[in-house]
Amino acid sequence: MASEPIEVDTTSRRKRQNRLEAAITNPGAVKINVTGAFIVDDEPRSKSPVDAEGVHYENKDIRLPHHTGVVSHVAVDIGGTLAKLVYFTREPDTADNGGRLNFLNFETHRIDLCINFIRQLKEEHEKRNGSARDGLCVVATGGGAYKYYDRLKEELNVNILREEEMECLIIGLDFFITEIPNEVFTYSDSDAEPMQYAEARPDVYPYLLVNIGSGVSMIKVSGPRQFERVGGTHLGGGTFWGIMSLLTGSRTFDDMLAMADRGDNSAVDMLVGDIYGMDYTKIGLKSTAIASTFGKVLRLKNDAEQGADGEGSIRGDHPSESSEASHGPKPNPEDMSRSLLYAISNNIGQIAYLQSEKHSVKHIYFGGSFIRGHRQTMNTLSYAIRFWSKGEKQAYFLRHEGYLGAVGAFIRRQPQNWGRRNSVDDVVAPQAVRNLVQNNNVLQQHGRSSSEL
Repeated sequence: MASEPIEVDTTSRRKRQNRLEAAITNPGAVKINVTGAFIVDDEPRSKSPVDAEGVHYENKDIRLPHHTGVVSHVAVDIGGTLAKLVYFTREPDTADNGGRLNFLNFETHRIDLCINFIRQLKEEHEKRNGSARDGLCVVATGGGAYKYYDRLKEELNVNILREEEMECLIIGLDFFITEIPNEVFTYSDSDAEPMQYAEARPDVYPYLLVNIGSGVSMIKVSGPRQFERVGGTHLGGGTFWGIMSLLTGSRTFDDMLAMADRGDNSAVDMLVGDIYGMDYTKIGLKSTAIASTFGKVLRLKNDAEQGADGEGSIRGDHPSESSEASHGPKPNPEDMSRSLLYAISNNIGQIAYLQSEKHSVKHIYFGGSFIRGHRQTMNTLSYAIRFWSKGEKQAYFLRHEGYLGAVGAFIRRQPQNWGRRNSVDDVVAPQAVRNLVQNNNVLQQHGRSSSEL
């Protein structure tokens, strides 16, 4: 009768040992020491490390004062419009001997610039650490991780690790929410201080991620690594960029956003006030609410053509005093830019609200390179969520909104030298692994080694 519990105990120990073996053979993601991490705001660089059109340096490095280990990888998220790069640089001359995460993006059609810059990082890494040990590798995600895989491997002659895009987005967002102070914020231009930082909540999940890149994906996140894509729209940043290039001839995204800042959408949009002459209070619409995007353009065009044909003189008007005086100025590129920005942002905001309502989610995070920290974009998205939810739901933004996927890929990188040759005490092992090792050491102290279990 005494043999039965011994057999059960042996089986249990064998299972624990198997879990230990699996944990050491297949370790978790690299652990970045984020103790004391902060966003660098007071040290703007004078210029981007790559001096070329289509390259944007964020000037929002994240200082990691206590991460002193060698980082032998860079991460890149290659989308349809932009390639977002995250890389770590050591700062050995500082008192803490730490380093920082750097953020840089390239227009995807200039992928050659991105590849050349990664090559420079590879050469610098080899100078500091030697080429034989821990050679630099690239962790890639996004559609371009597949489209440009062969080219990256051939031109860089490095190991290319591909990671799943949606998973990287969630890992990156969770990292920013929980680990980086003053990263997440709310925005409303109706407040005295429009930008308010949000502290990490104990009830992080569930939430909805609305990732606005070339297109838009909406992902419900129920817990760590628990997510599903619940919807989206093809009207995103690529739409704004493409239509703006047709309407205005502008080529850079920053120029288009600057044009929107100077524009007046009421010159091209038909407003509620244009129809009612006042607020439509019965259904809660102000006179400034947009009734029809670009709804005035055809009328303005017809009036301008009539004025040019001299038809205004039939009504007793002078051609030079055509309908421009009564109907407002002829739309200019700035007005069209602002109208289009509002149209796309409002559309995304309303769809995001509907998805959050359908899936019972209260907190909505907006990410992606379309936002770019642009106040009109953030205010429109935030207003849409507040309006449709009657203030019950909250929109959140991030200071590194375009780098969720790249950061997720960066922290998923597994150290190449983590295995039996290295003691788990020499690396930052996942807590589950450390617990298993500790339990194994206790057994050995009682005269039973793991090989006996």
